[in-house]
Amino acid sequence: MDKRNLTRMAVVALGLAALAGKALWQRSHARPEEPGADIVQKAGERGFMLGSLAFEACELGQSHSAATTSAFCAPMQVPEDRAHPQGRRIALKLALARSTAPLAARDLVVLLAGGPGQAATSAWPGVRASFAPLLERRNVLLLDQRGTGGSNALTCARAADEGSDELPFDPGRVQATTRACLAGVAQHADPRFYTTTDAVADLEAVRAALGSPRFDLVGVSYGTRVAQQYALHHPEAIRSLVLDSAVPNDQALGSEFAINLDAALQAQFAACAADAACAKAVGDPWANLQRLRERLRAQPVDVAFRDPYSNAPGTRRLGERSLAALARMYAYLPETSALLPLAIARALDGDYASLAAQMRMLERQMEELSESAMQLSVVCSEDADRAVPNPADAGTLLGSEFVETLRAQCAIWPHGNRPADFTQPLRGDLPVLVIGGEFDPVTPPRYAERIASTLPRSRVLVAKGLGHSVMGRGCFPKLVARFVDTLDAAALDAGCIADFSATPAFIDYNGAAP
Repeated sequence: MDKRNLTRMAVVALGLAALAGKALWQRSHARPEEPGADIVQKAGERGFMLGSLAFEACELGQSHSAATTSAFCAPMQVPEDRAHPQGRRIALKLALARSTAPLAARDLVVLLAGGPGQAATSAWPGVRASFAPLLERRNVLLLDQRGTGGSNALTCARAADEGSDELPFDPGRVQATTRACLAGVAQHADPRFYTTTDAVADLEAVRAALGSPRFDLVGVSYGTRVAQQYALHHPEAIRSLVLDSAVPNDQALGSEFAINLDAALQAQFAACAADAACAKAVGDPWANLQRLRERLRAQPVDVAFRDPYSNAPGTRRLGERSLAALARMYAYLPETSALLPLAIARALDGDYASLAAQMRMLERQMEELSESAMQLSVVCSEDADRAVPNPADAGTLLGSEFVETLRAQCAIWPHGNRPADFTQPLRGDLPVLVIGGEFDPVTPPRYAERIASTLPRSRVLVAKGLGHSVMGRGCFPKLVARFVDTLDAAALDAGCIADFSATPAFIDYNGAAP
């Protein structure tokens, strides 16, 4: 064979090798075929079509802030009562946060907000940073659950003196307030149709309109119930599940709030009692809390303080109920729970101003949830008959008042239907990552373990020292994104969560160190 033929053969061989290599690269780097549609946006246009929905540029606001976050919004309407589709229709607020990738994956990450009563679109500006690693490859869908935010919200403004007068629990007064709330809500909604089951049907209707993509559901707190119920009835629509601070399907919301709070506070306070500097500065926080509770139960106090937002002088009455509410909500986050031992010790010394100011801050932060009547539609339909007063709650910080209030409200509030399989645990071969905090006062780690026990492809990650809602902490955003990419919870390298630890309690308002 002459040199020219050898040269030609070598060129052909190199060409074939290059083509084979290119084909191999394309196969290994190709986007897996997924149902759904690509976002097609033409140059100069401010919107795009996804499935049958037309998205246009919009801004998502955040409570008590002038700042907004850019997104794309699309109109969507559904029947309020699906058994009577010709009846009232309600508009759902639907938004999409665009991926930073030129061509994102077709599966959509869906944020399912907590509460019940929080709206996904108003929560988004505060949690967007937690989703940054997910946005590198995927779009994030935000749907305000019916009854919240921009989806025909069921709201009832709180009375000016509600919760501040420290009056004893009165079922009659609770029911009168509930009737007034119901009268307002009934002007534009039938509360029977604002349950988790209705929300699941809405989400499936949205998926169909989007071209039936598969979903990566990220549920937080109550949102984990929505995620599990959706997966229970639409497993074919699920690509992955991330459950942050999860509640099992068979757990009645509110039934264990009292015992869970006491357990979390005792665990958090134990570190202070065991630390010489902290114990010297504030004593035994748990014993102090009991002493302060007894003092305020016997005699509520009127406290003069400066409003932390306006600096205007004001007064408010503090009693046992205020103390319990503050301790409960401050136990959610390690930064605020670290303040409690000092605030309690100062109050025992007669300085109640910091407690009053913190109560004012808490009320503002919880405004959206406290005014949401959608939570009554959920809890009265799904939990009230299962939330039975527990005699053991009598000695706890919260006592049995939460369950008693719930039952009084639900005697008035209209009930929707709870499916027969509602309390069944989620089962199957779905990839599931369950994450939580060691000191969670409302959905403790044992709930996560219970959920995972029926899901063979699940994994539970619990971070030491953290409380409720942990996805935005430390390495969790990257871990969640890695899981959604690989769908392999077992192989996830989660060694970074060993870096988490409890926030040391403050010994003065400069911090934990002398």
